[in-house]
Amino acid sequence: MTKYIFVTGGVTSSLGKGIISASLAKLLQARGFKVTIQKLDPYINIDPGTMNPYEHGECYVTDDGAETDLDLGHYERFLNIPTSQANNVTTGKIYQNVINKERSGEYLGKTVQVIPHITDEIKRYIRGLEVEGYDIIISEIGGTVGDIESLPYIEAVRQLRNDLGKQNGIVIHLTLIPYLSAAKELKTKPTQHSVKELLTYGIQPEILVCRSEHPITEDIRKKLSLFCNVDINSVIESRDASTIYDVPLLMLKENLDTTVLRKLGLDKRNEPDLTAWKNFLGKLKNPLHEVKIGVVGKYIELQDAYKSIYESFVHAGAENETIVNVINIHSEDLEEEGSLKQLESLNGILVAPGFGERGIEGKLVAIKYARENKIPLFGICLGMQCAAVEFARNVLKIADAHSAEMDSKTPNDIIHLMEDQKKVKNKGGTMRLGAWKCEIEPDSIVGRAYGTNVIYERHRHRFEFNNKFKADFISKQFMPVGIHKERDLVEIIELKDHPWFVGVQFHPELKSTVENPHPLFTSFVRAAIENRKNNKKEIVQSVNEEA
Repeated sequence: MTKYIFVTGGVTSSLGKGIISASLAKLLQARGFKVTIQKLDPYINIDPGTMNPYEHGECYVTDDGAETDLDLGHYERFLNIPTSQANNVTTGKIYQNVINKERSGEYLGKTVQVIPHITDEIKRYIRGLEVEGYDIIISEIGGTVGDIESLPYIEAVRQLRNDLGKQNGIVIHLTLIPYLSAAKELKTKPTQHSVKELLTYGIQPEILVCRSEHPITEDIRKKLSLFCNVDINSVIESRDASTIYDVPLLMLKENLDTTVLRKLGLDKRNEPDLTAWKNFLGKLKNPLHEVKIGVVGKYIELQDAYKSIYESFVHAGAENETIVNVINIHSEDLEEEGSLKQLESLNGILVAPGFGERGIEGKLVAIKYARENKIPLFGICLGMQCAAVEFARNVLKIADAHSAEMDSKTPNDIIHLMEDQKKVKNKGGTMRLGAWKCEIEPDSIVGRAYGTNVIYERHRHRFEFNNKFKADFISKQFMPVGIHKERDLVEIIELKDHPWFVGVQFHPELKSTVENPHPLFTSFVRAAIENRKNNKKEIVQSVNEEA
Protein backbone atom coordinates (compact mmCIF):
# COMPACT_ATOMS: atom_id res chain seq x y z
CA MET A 1 0.00 0.00 0.00
CA THR A 2 1.20 3.50 -0.80
CA LYS A 3 2.35 5.38 2.30
CA TYR A 4 1.65 9.09 2.78
CA ILE A 5 3.56 11.88 4.48
CA PHE A 6 1.77 15.20 5.00
CA VAL A 7 3.94 18.27 5.63
CA THR A 8 2.31 21.23 7.37
CA GLY A 9 3.77 24.55 8.46
CA GLY A 10 3.34 26.64 11.57
CA VAL A 11 4.25 29.97 13.16
CA THR A 12 5.28 31.71 9.93
CA SER A 13 5.45 31.22 6.19
CA SER A 14 8.65 30.79 4.14
CA LEU A 15 10.19 28.29 6.56
CA GLY A 16 11.11 25.99 3.69
CA LYS A 17 8.49 23.23 3.62
CA GLY A 18 9.40 22.62 -0.02
CA ILE A 19 13.09 22.14 0.78
CA ILE A 20 12.38 19.86 3.74
CA SER A 21 9.92 17.82 1.65
CA ALA A 22 12.42 17.54 -1.23
CA SER A 23 15.27 16.65 1.16
CA LEU A 24 13.25 13.91 2.85
CA ALA A 25 12.15 12.58 -0.54
CA LYS A 26 15.79 12.53 -1.68
CA LEU A 27 16.85 10.48 1.34
CA LEU A 28 14.00 8.01 0.85
CA GLN A 29 14.75 7.79 -2.87
CA ALA A 30 18.43 7.15 -2.06
CA ARG A 31 17.32 4.18 0.05
CA GLY A 32 15.56 2.65 -2.95
CA PHE A 33 11.97 3.82 -2.44
CA LYS A 34 9.92 5.20 -5.32
CA VAL A 35 8.90 8.66 -4.09
CA THR A 36 7.10 11.74 -5.38
CA ILE A 37 5.92 15.03 -3.89
CA GLN A 38 2.81 17.10 -4.51
CA LYS A 39 2.02 20.67 -3.50
CA LEU A 40 -1.45 21.55 -2.20
CA ASP A 41 -1.89 25.31 -2.66
CA PRO A 42 -4.72 27.07 -0.80
CA TYR A 43 -5.20 30.03 -3.16
CA ILE A 44 -8.32 30.26 -5.35
CA ASN A 45 -6.47 30.86 -8.61
CA ILE A 46 -6.69 27.79 -10.86
CA ASP A 47 -2.89 27.91 -11.17
CA PRO A 48 -0.14 30.55 -10.79
CA GLY A 49 -0.02 31.15 -14.57
CA THR A 50 -1.89 34.45 -14.39
CA MET A 51 -0.15 35.71 -11.24
CA ASN A 52 2.31 38.58 -11.26
CA PRO A 53 5.83 37.51 -10.15
CA TYR A 54 5.52 40.10 -7.37
CA GLU A 55 2.60 38.03 -6.05
CA HIS A 56 3.94 34.53 -6.48
CA GLY A 57 7.51 34.50 -7.76
CA GLU A 58 8.44 32.13 -10.55
CA CYS A 59 5.79 30.12 -12.39
CA TYR A 60 7.25 26.65 -12.93
CA VAL A 61 6.19 24.72 -16.06
CA THR A 62 6.16 20.93 -16.34
CA ASP A 63 6.64 18.72 -19.40
CA ASP A 64 2.89 18.26 -19.76
CA GLY A 65 2.30 22.02 -19.85
CA ALA A 66 1.06 22.63 -16.31
CA GLU A 67 1.80 26.07 -14.84
CA THR A 68 2.65 25.28 -11.24
CA ASP A 69 4.12 26.43 -7.96
CA LEU A 70 7.87 27.06 -7.85
CA ASP A 71 8.29 24.34 -5.20
CA LEU A 72 7.88 21.78 -7.99
CA GLY A 73 11.22 23.08 -9.25
CA HIS A 74 12.82 22.05 -5.96
CA TYR A 75 11.19 18.62 -6.21
CA GLU A 76 12.60 18.05 -9.70
CA ARG A 77 16.04 19.47 -8.93
CA PHE A 78 16.42 17.21 -5.87
CA LEU A 79 14.80 14.01 -7.16
CA ASN A 80 15.92 14.26 -10.80
CA ILE A 81 12.50 13.06 -11.99
CA PRO A 82 9.84 15.10 -13.83
CA THR A 83 6.63 16.25 -12.18
CA SER A 84 3.26 16.84 -13.85
CA GLN A 85 -0.02 18.69 -13.35
CA ALA A 86 -0.96 15.98 -10.82
CA ASN A 87 1.81 17.25 -8.52
CA ASN A 88 0.20 20.66 -7.96
CA VAL A 89 -3.35 21.15 -6.70
CA THR A 90 -5.00 24.50 -5.95
CA THR A 91 -8.21 25.45 -4.20
CA GLY A 92 -9.34 27.01 -7.47
CA LYS A 93 -8.90 23.70 -9.29
CA ILE A 94 -10.74 21.82 -6.51
CA TYR A 95 -13.72 24.18 -6.47
CA GLN A 96 -13.87 24.32 -10.26
CA ASN A 97 -14.16 20.52 -10.42
CA VAL A 98 -16.80 20.39 -7.69
CA ILE A 99 -18.89 23.13 -9.33
CA ASN A 100 -18.63 21.40 -12.73
CA LYS A 101 -19.84 18.16 -11.13
CA GLU A 102 -22.73 19.98 -9.47
CA ARG A 103 -23.75 21.59 -12.77
CA SER A 104 -23.71 18.21 -14.52
CA GLY A 105 -25.90 16.65 -11.82
CA GLU A 106 -23.33 14.26 -10.39
CA TYR A 107 -24.39 15.02 -6.81
CA LEU A 108 -28.00 14.04 -7.54
CA GLY A 109 -29.50 17.26 -6.21
CA LYS A 110 -27.74 17.16 -2.83
CA THR A 111 -26.60 20.33 -1.08
CA VAL A 112 -22.94 20.76 -2.05
CA GLN A 113 -20.79 21.56 0.99
CA VAL A 114 -17.17 21.92 2.02
CA ILE A 115 -17.56 18.66 3.94
CA PRO A 116 -17.85 16.16 2.35
CA HIS A 117 -17.71 17.38 -1.26
CA ILE A 118 -14.68 19.71 -1.22
CA THR A 119 -12.72 17.46 1.14
CA ASP A 120 -13.60 14.39 -0.93
CA GLU A 121 -12.27 16.13 -4.04
CA ILE A 122 -9.05 17.04 -2.22
CA LYS A 123 -8.63 13.41 -1.12
CA ARG A 124 -9.24 12.23 -4.68
CA TYR A 125 -6.45 14.51 -5.93
CA ILE A 126 -4.07 13.46 -3.18
CA ARG A 127 -4.57 9.79 -3.97
CA GLY A 128 -4.53 10.33 -7.73
CA LEU A 129 -0.79 9.69 -7.87
CA GLU A 130 -1.19 6.14 -6.53
CA VAL A 131 -1.69 4.83 -10.08
CA GLU A 132 2.00 5.56 -10.75
CA GLY A 133 3.00 2.89 -8.24
CA TYR A 134 4.82 5.10 -5.75
CA ASP A 135 5.90 3.61 -2.43
CA ILE A 136 5.65 6.97 -0.67
CA ILE A 137 3.83 10.18 -1.60
CA ILE A 138 4.71 13.39 0.22
CA SER A 139 1.99 16.05 0.25
CA GLU A 140 3.10 19.57 1.16
CA ILE A 141 0.27 21.84 2.33
CA GLY A 142 0.87 25.50 1.49
CA GLY A 143 0.46 28.30 4.02
CA THR A 144 0.46 27.88 7.78
CA VAL A 145 -1.84 26.09 10.20
CA GLY A 146 -4.63 28.44 11.21
CA ASP A 147 -5.02 30.09 7.79
CA ILE A 148 -8.71 30.07 6.85
CA GLU A 149 -7.97 29.01 3.27
CA SER A 150 -5.97 25.96 4.45
CA LEU A 151 -8.75 24.49 6.60
CA PRO A 152 -10.30 22.20 3.94
CA TYR A 153 -6.87 20.65 3.29
CA ILE A 154 -6.23 20.06 6.99
CA GLU A 155 -9.66 18.47 7.35
CA ALA A 156 -9.04 16.31 4.26
CA VAL A 157 -5.76 15.13 5.81
CA ARG A 158 -7.56 14.26 9.06
CA GLN A 159 -10.13 12.20 7.17
CA LEU A 160 -7.54 10.57 4.93
CA ARG A 161 -5.42 9.45 7.87
CA ASN A 162 -8.48 7.73 9.32
CA ASP A 163 -9.16 6.13 5.91
CA LEU A 164 -5.58 4.95 5.49
CA GLY A 165 -4.77 3.95 9.04
CA LYS A 166 -2.27 5.93 11.06
CA GLN A 167 0.74 3.83 10.07
CA ASN A 168 0.02 4.59 6.42
CA GLY A 169 -0.25 8.36 6.78
CA ILE A 170 1.85 10.55 9.09
CA VAL A 171 2.12 14.31 9.61
CA ILE A 172 5.37 16.24 9.80
CA HIS A 173 4.93 19.73 11.22
CA LEU A 174 7.57 22.30 10.25
CA THR A 175 7.80 25.09 12.76
CA LEU A 176 10.03 27.93 13.98
CA ILE A 177 11.97 28.11 17.21
CA PRO A 178 12.78 31.86 17.42
CA TYR A 179 15.82 33.20 19.25
CA LEU A 180 15.28 36.25 21.46
CA SER A 181 18.59 38.09 21.56
CA ALA A 182 17.58 40.16 24.60
CA ALA A 183 16.87 37.02 26.62
CA LYS A 184 19.61 35.06 24.85
CA GLU A 185 17.41 31.98 24.54
CA LEU A 186 15.30 29.99 22.13
CA LYS A 187 11.54 30.05 22.66
CA THR A 188 9.25 27.05 22.19
CA LYS A 189 5.92 28.74 22.90
CA PRO A 190 5.10 29.59 19.23
CA THR A 191 5.58 25.92 18.35
CA GLN A 192 3.43 24.80 21.25
CA HIS A 193 0.61 27.07 20.07
CA SER A 194 1.03 25.91 16.48
CA VAL A 195 0.73 22.24 17.48
CA LYS A 196 -2.22 23.10 19.73
CA GLU A 197 -3.91 24.65 16.67
CA LEU A 198 -3.36 21.42 14.73
CA LEU A 199 -4.82 19.43 17.62
CA THR A 200 -8.01 21.49 17.54
CA TYR A 201 -8.48 20.18 13.97
CA GLY A 202 -8.01 16.61 15.14
CA ILE A 203 -4.43 16.12 13.95
CA GLN A 204 -1.53 15.07 16.15
CA PRO A 205 1.78 15.48 14.28
CA GLU A 206 4.13 12.52 14.55
CA ILE A 207 7.30 14.52 13.83
CA LEU A 208 8.36 18.11 14.50
CA VAL A 209 10.98 19.71 12.26
CA CYS A 210 12.20 22.84 14.00
CA ARG A 211 13.82 25.66 12.05
CA SER A 212 16.30 27.61 14.11
CA GLU A 213 19.31 29.88 13.78
CA HIS A 214 20.90 28.26 16.84
CA PRO A 215 21.40 24.67 18.04
CA ILE A 216 18.40 23.11 19.77
CA THR A 217 19.52 21.77 23.12
CA GLU A 218 18.45 18.51 24.70
CA ASP A 219 16.37 20.44 27.24
CA ILE A 220 14.44 22.15 24.44
CA ARG A 221 13.86 18.82 22.72
CA LYS A 222 12.48 17.39 25.99
CA LYS A 223 10.22 20.41 26.45
CA LEU A 224 8.86 20.16 22.89
CA SER A 225 8.38 16.43 23.32
CA LEU A 226 6.43 16.95 26.55
CA PHE A 227 4.19 19.81 25.48
CA CYS A 228 3.64 18.75 21.85
CA ASN A 229 3.09 15.05 22.61
CA VAL A 230 5.78 13.66 20.29
CA ASP A 231 8.62 11.33 21.29
CA ILE A 232 11.94 13.05 21.80
CA ASN A 233 13.59 11.28 18.84
CA SER A 234 10.93 12.82 16.59
CA VAL A 235 12.01 16.39 17.38
CA ILE A 236 14.25 17.23 14.43
CA GLU A 237 16.56 20.22 14.29
CA SER A 238 16.73 22.14 10.99
CA ARG A 239 19.48 24.73 11.26
CA ASP A 240 20.04 27.41 8.65
CA ALA A 241 22.41 26.08 5.98
CA SER A 242 24.87 27.80 3.64
CA THR A 243 23.11 26.19 0.66
CA ILE A 244 19.80 24.37 0.25
CA TYR A 245 21.75 21.40 -1.08
CA ASP A 246 23.21 20.81 2.39
CA VAL A 247 19.75 20.13 3.82
CA PRO A 248 19.44 16.44 2.78
CA LEU A 249 22.72 15.65 4.56
CA LEU A 250 21.67 17.65 7.62
CA MET A 251 18.36 15.76 7.72
CA LEU A 252 20.27 12.49 7.34
CA LYS A 253 22.39 13.46 10.35
CA GLU A 254 19.17 14.15 12.30
CA ASN A 255 17.77 10.73 11.27
CA LEU A 256 14.65 12.25 9.70
CA ASP A 257 14.41 9.48 7.11
CA THR A 258 14.79 6.61 9.59
CA THR A 259 12.29 8.25 11.95
CA VAL A 260 9.79 8.51 9.10
CA LEU A 261 10.32 4.88 8.08
CA ARG A 262 9.83 3.75 11.66
CA LYS A 263 6.57 5.71 11.94
CA LEU A 264 5.35 4.25 8.63
CA GLY A 265 6.30 0.70 9.58
CA LEU A 266 8.76 0.36 6.70
CA ASP A 267 12.15 -1.36 6.63
CA LYS A 268 15.17 0.87 6.17
CA ARG A 269 16.18 -1.13 3.08
CA ASN A 270 19.66 0.04 2.05
CA GLU A 271 21.80 2.78 3.47
CA PRO A 272 21.12 5.89 1.37
CA ASP A 273 23.37 6.11 -1.70
CA LEU A 274 24.22 9.82 -1.89
CA THR A 275 27.49 9.47 -3.81
CA ALA A 276 26.45 11.71 -6.70
CA TRP A 277 25.00 14.27 -4.29
CA LYS A 278 28.19 14.41 -2.22
CA ASN A 279 30.31 14.70 -5.37
CA PHE A 280 28.19 17.67 -6.42
CA LEU A 281 28.62 19.33 -3.03
CA GLY A 282 32.35 18.64 -3.11
CA LYS A 283 32.75 20.46 -6.42
CA LEU A 284 30.35 23.22 -5.33
CA LYS A 285 32.36 23.98 -2.20
CA ASN A 286 35.85 23.50 -3.67
CA PRO A 287 35.86 25.54 -6.89
CA LEU A 288 38.86 26.06 -9.14
CA HIS A 289 37.49 29.10 -10.99
CA GLU A 290 35.33 32.14 -10.40
CA VAL A 291 33.22 34.17 -12.84
CA LYS A 292 30.82 37.09 -12.75
CA ILE A 293 27.60 36.73 -14.71
CA GLY A 294 25.06 39.52 -14.92
CA VAL A 295 21.38 38.60 -14.91
CA VAL A 296 19.46 41.41 -16.58
CA GLY A 297 15.76 41.41 -15.77
CA LYS A 298 12.81 43.46 -14.58
CA TYR A 299 12.06 41.48 -11.38
CA ILE A 300 15.61 41.47 -10.03
CA GLU A 301 14.55 42.63 -6.57
CA LEU A 302 12.46 39.46 -6.16
CA GLN A 303 14.43 36.48 -4.87
CA ASP A 304 11.97 33.93 -6.29
CA ALA A 305 11.25 35.48 -9.71
CA TYR A 306 14.24 33.80 -11.38
CA LYS A 307 14.68 30.94 -8.90
CA SER A 308 15.32 28.23 -11.52
CA ILE A 309 17.89 30.38 -13.33
CA TYR A 310 19.86 30.96 -10.14
CA GLU A 311 19.78 27.26 -9.26
CA SER A 312 20.84 26.33 -12.80
CA PHE A 313 23.94 28.49 -12.30
CA VAL A 314 24.67 26.58 -9.08
CA HIS A 315 24.43 23.26 -10.95
CA ALA A 316 26.48 24.47 -13.94
CA GLY A 317 29.01 26.14 -11.66
CA ALA A 318 29.61 22.90 -9.76
CA GLU A 319 29.89 20.97 -13.04
CA ASN A 320 32.64 23.41 -14.09
CA GLU A 321 34.13 23.59 -10.57
CA THR A 322 33.42 27.29 -10.64
CA ILE A 323 31.86 29.87 -8.34
CA VAL A 324 29.26 31.74 -10.37
CA ASN A 325 28.83 35.15 -8.83
CA VAL A 326 25.45 36.32 -10.11
CA ILE A 327 25.22 40.10 -10.42
CA ASN A 328 21.59 41.21 -10.53
CA ILE A 329 21.05 44.15 -12.89
CA HIS A 330 17.68 45.85 -13.19
CA SER A 331 17.02 46.33 -16.90
CA GLU A 332 15.48 49.78 -16.30
CA ASP A 333 18.74 50.96 -14.73
CA LEU A 334 20.54 50.29 -18.02
CA GLU A 335 18.39 52.94 -19.69
CA GLU A 336 20.18 55.62 -17.66
CA GLU A 337 23.24 57.52 -18.92
CA GLY A 338 26.53 56.00 -17.79
CA SER A 339 24.88 52.68 -16.92
CA LEU A 340 27.29 50.60 -19.04
CA LYS A 341 29.77 50.65 -16.17
CA GLN A 342 27.64 47.94 -14.56
CA LEU A 343 28.53 45.62 -17.44
CA GLU A 344 32.27 46.23 -17.70
CA SER A 345 33.45 43.63 -15.16
CA LEU A 346 31.12 40.83 -16.30
CA ASN A 347 32.30 37.58 -17.88
CA GLY A 348 28.84 36.74 -19.20
CA ILE A 349 25.36 38.24 -19.48
CA LEU A 350 22.03 36.43 -19.24
CA VAL A 351 18.95 38.35 -20.36
CA ALA A 352 16.05 36.95 -18.38
CA PRO A 353 12.52 36.03 -19.47
CA GLY A 354 9.45 38.10 -18.66
CA PHE A 355 6.42 39.87 -20.07
CA GLY A 356 5.56 43.49 -20.91
CA GLU A 357 7.47 46.48 -22.21
CA ARG A 358 8.94 47.84 -18.96
CA GLY A 359 12.74 47.61 -19.03
CA ILE A 360 12.93 46.38 -22.64
CA GLU A 361 15.25 49.15 -23.84
CA GLY A 362 17.66 48.32 -21.02
CA LYS A 363 17.74 44.69 -22.12
CA LEU A 364 18.58 45.84 -25.66
CA VAL A 365 21.46 47.94 -24.26
CA ALA A 366 22.91 44.90 -22.46
CA ILE A 367 22.59 42.71 -25.57
CA LYS A 368 24.27 45.29 -27.80
CA TYR A 369 27.13 45.64 -25.31
CA ALA A 370 27.63 41.84 -25.17
CA ARG A 371 27.50 41.51 -28.95
CA GLU A 372 30.00 44.30 -29.66
CA ASN A 373 32.40 43.39 -26.85
CA LYS A 374 32.38 39.62 -27.48
CA ILE A 375 30.97 38.84 -24.04
CA PRO A 376 29.04 35.54 -23.80
CA LEU A 377 25.32 36.28 -24.04
CA PHE A 378 22.45 33.95 -23.12
CA GLY A 379 18.92 35.14 -23.96
CA ILE A 380 16.01 33.12 -22.58
CA CYS A 381 12.47 33.46 -24.02
CA LEU A 382 11.93 37.25 -23.98
CA GLY A 383 15.72 37.53 -23.80
CA MET A 384 16.02 35.68 -27.11
CA GLN A 385 13.34 37.91 -28.64
CA CYS A 386 15.18 41.03 -27.45
CA ALA A 387 18.40 39.70 -29.00
CA ALA A 388 16.59 39.42 -32.33
CA VAL A 389 15.17 42.95 -32.07
CA GLU A 390 18.56 44.43 -31.12
CA PHE A 391 20.25 42.71 -34.07
CA ALA A 392 17.55 43.90 -36.47
CA ARG A 393 17.92 47.50 -35.32
CA ASN A 394 21.69 47.78 -35.11
CA VAL A 395 23.01 45.29 -37.68
CA LEU A 396 20.21 44.95 -40.21
CA LYS A 397 19.55 48.71 -39.80
CA ILE A 398 15.77 48.33 -39.43
CA ALA A 399 15.31 51.37 -37.21
CA ASP A 400 11.71 50.66 -36.17
CA ALA A 401 12.20 46.93 -35.57
CA HIS A 402 10.34 45.77 -32.49
CA SER A 403 8.26 43.04 -30.91
CA ALA A 404 4.51 43.17 -31.49
CA GLU A 405 4.10 42.47 -27.78
CA MET A 406 5.65 45.87 -27.02
CA ASP A 407 4.39 47.77 -30.06
CA SER A 408 1.40 46.20 -31.81
CA LYS A 409 1.58 48.78 -34.63
CA THR A 410 5.22 48.34 -35.60
CA PRO A 411 5.59 47.69 -39.37
CA ASN A 412 8.65 45.53 -38.69
CA ASP A 413 7.50 43.02 -36.12
CA ILE A 414 10.62 40.89 -35.73
CA ILE A 415 8.65 39.10 -33.01
CA HIS A 416 4.96 38.55 -33.69
CA LEU A 417 1.99 36.83 -32.08
CA MET A 418 1.78 33.11 -32.80
CA GLU A 419 -1.01 32.30 -35.24
CA ASP A 420 -2.91 30.05 -32.85
CA GLN A 421 -2.81 32.77 -30.17
CA LYS A 422 -4.65 35.43 -32.18
CA LYS A 423 -8.14 34.28 -31.17
CA VAL A 424 -7.28 33.47 -27.56
CA LYS A 425 -9.28 35.50 -25.04
CA ASN A 426 -8.79 33.63 -21.76
CA LYS A 427 -5.26 34.13 -20.42
CA GLY A 428 -4.92 31.20 -18.04
CA GLY A 429 -3.31 28.05 -19.43
CA THR A 430 -3.52 29.17 -23.07
CA MET A 431 0.10 29.97 -23.94
CA ARG A 432 2.41 27.62 -25.78
CA LEU A 433 3.23 25.45 -22.79
CA GLY A 434 5.20 22.33 -21.91
CA ALA A 435 7.85 20.27 -23.70
CA TRP A 436 8.13 20.65 -27.50
CA LYS A 437 10.43 18.93 -29.95
CA CYS A 438 13.29 20.93 -31.42
CA GLU A 439 15.81 19.79 -34.06
CA ILE A 440 19.20 21.47 -33.83
CA GLU A 441 22.21 21.92 -36.10
CA PRO A 442 24.98 19.60 -34.87
CA ASP A 443 27.70 22.02 -36.04
CA SER A 444 26.71 24.80 -33.66
CA ILE A 445 27.42 25.91 -30.09
CA VAL A 446 24.13 24.43 -28.86
CA GLY A 447 24.58 21.28 -30.95
CA ARG A 448 27.96 20.62 -29.36
CA ALA A 449 26.56 21.43 -25.91
CA TYR A 450 23.64 19.00 -26.19
CA GLY A 451 25.52 16.32 -28.09
CA THR A 452 22.30 15.36 -29.88
CA ASN A 453 20.23 16.59 -32.82
CA VAL A 454 16.81 16.35 -31.15
CA ILE A 455 15.81 17.93 -27.85
CA TYR A 456 12.59 18.50 -25.90
CA GLU A 457 12.41 21.72 -23.93
CA ARG A 458 9.68 23.50 -21.96
CA HIS A 459 7.95 26.63 -23.24
CA ARG A 460 5.80 29.44 -21.87
CA HIS A 461 5.11 32.21 -24.38
CA ARG A 462 2.66 33.65 -26.92
CA PHE A 463 5.02 35.48 -29.28
CA GLU A 464 7.59 34.01 -31.68
CA PHE A 465 10.30 34.94 -34.17
CA ASN A 466 8.78 36.21 -37.44
CA ASN A 467 10.04 33.95 -40.24
CA LYS A 468 9.57 36.82 -42.69
CA PHE A 469 12.94 38.12 -41.47
CA LYS A 470 14.77 34.79 -41.32
CA ALA A 471 16.70 35.27 -44.60
CA ASP A 472 17.89 38.72 -43.48
CA PHE A 473 19.25 37.28 -40.24
CA ILE A 474 20.99 34.40 -42.02
CA SER A 475 22.64 36.85 -44.45
CA LYS A 476 24.36 38.50 -41.47
CA GLN A 477 25.27 35.22 -39.74
CA PHE A 478 22.65 35.31 -36.98
CA MET A 479 21.58 31.72 -37.56
CA PRO A 480 18.39 29.85 -36.62
CA VAL A 481 20.08 26.64 -35.43
CA GLY A 482 17.08 25.13 -33.63
CA ILE A 483 13.69 24.62 -35.33
CA HIS A 484 10.38 23.03 -34.38
CA LYS A 485 9.85 21.64 -37.86
CA GLU A 486 6.19 20.64 -37.61
CA ARG A 487 5.17 24.30 -37.34
CA ASP A 488 8.40 25.88 -38.62
CA LEU A 489 9.05 27.77 -35.38
CA VAL A 490 12.49 29.22 -34.65
CA GLU A 491 13.55 27.90 -31.25
CA ILE A 492 17.25 28.82 -31.09
CA ILE A 493 19.28 31.58 -32.71
CA GLU A 494 23.06 31.75 -32.58
CA LEU A 495 25.43 34.47 -33.72
CA LYS A 496 28.46 33.29 -35.68
CA ASP A 497 31.81 35.09 -35.27
CA HIS A 498 31.15 35.45 -31.54
CA PRO A 499 32.51 33.32 -28.67
CA TRP A 500 29.05 32.46 -27.29
CA PHE A 501 25.89 34.37 -28.29
CA VAL A 502 22.74 32.24 -28.02
CA GLY A 503 19.04 32.96 -27.70
CA VAL A 504 16.48 30.26 -26.93
CA GLN A 505 12.70 30.55 -27.08
CA PHE A 506 12.24 27.89 -24.39
CA HIS A 507 13.17 27.77 -20.69
CA PRO A 508 16.23 25.52 -20.22
CA GLU A 509 16.44 26.46 -16.54
CA LEU A 510 13.33 24.35 -15.88
CA LYS A 511 15.16 21.10 -16.67
CA SER A 512 18.42 21.60 -14.79
CA THR A 513 18.92 19.30 -11.80
CA VAL A 514 21.69 18.54 -9.32
CA GLU A 515 22.55 15.27 -11.05
CA ASN A 516 21.97 16.57 -14.61
CA PRO A 517 23.02 20.21 -14.97
CA HIS A 518 21.53 21.73 -18.11
CA PRO A 519 24.04 21.53 -21.01
CA LEU A 520 23.39 25.11 -22.17
CA PHE A 521 24.06 26.57 -18.71
CA THR A 522 27.16 24.37 -18.41
CA SER A 523 28.41 25.55 -21.81
CA PHE A 524 27.59 29.20 -21.01
CA VAL A 525 29.52 29.09 -17.72
CA ARG A 526 32.45 27.48 -19.56
CA ALA A 527 32.37 30.35 -22.06
CA ALA A 528 32.38 32.84 -19.17
CA ILE A 529 35.48 31.11 -17.75
CA GLU A 530 37.22 31.49 -21.12
CA ASN A 531 36.19 35.14 -21.28
CA ARG A 532 37.74 35.77 -17.87
CA LYS A 533 40.97 34.02 -18.88
CA ASN A 534 41.19 36.06 -22.09
CA ASN A 535 40.59 39.29 -20.19
CA LYS A 536 43.42 38.42 -17.81
CA LYS A 537 45.74 37.81 -20.76
CA GLU A 538 44.80 41.17 -22.27
CA ILE A 539 45.46 42.94 -18.97
CA VAL A 540 48.88 41.26 -18.60
CA GLN A 541 49.73 42.09 -22.22
CA SER A 542 48.69 45.72 -21.72
CA VAL A 543 50.82 46.03 -18.57
CA ASN A 544 53.83 44.51 -20.33
CA GLU A 545 53.45 46.89 -23.28
CA GLU A 546 53.32 49.89 -20.94
CA ALA A 547 56.41 48.64 -19.10
